[in-house]
Amino acid sequence: MTVISYLIPISLILGGLGLAGFVYTIRSSQYDDPEGDSRRILSDDWDEHPKP
Repeated sequence: MTVISYLIPISLILGGLGLAGFVYTIRSSQYDDPEGDSRRILSDDWDEHPKP
């Protein structure tokens, strides 16, 4: 039962770190254009200089 007294704080700390990382990514606007990358992958306009 003493193991639980170690695991609960560790899991709360790791969960808090995950939540803090998620809030950081939202505040830094990393989810503003989720469909833009998929559209750029499908278009041929990005490959203006083909590799030899």
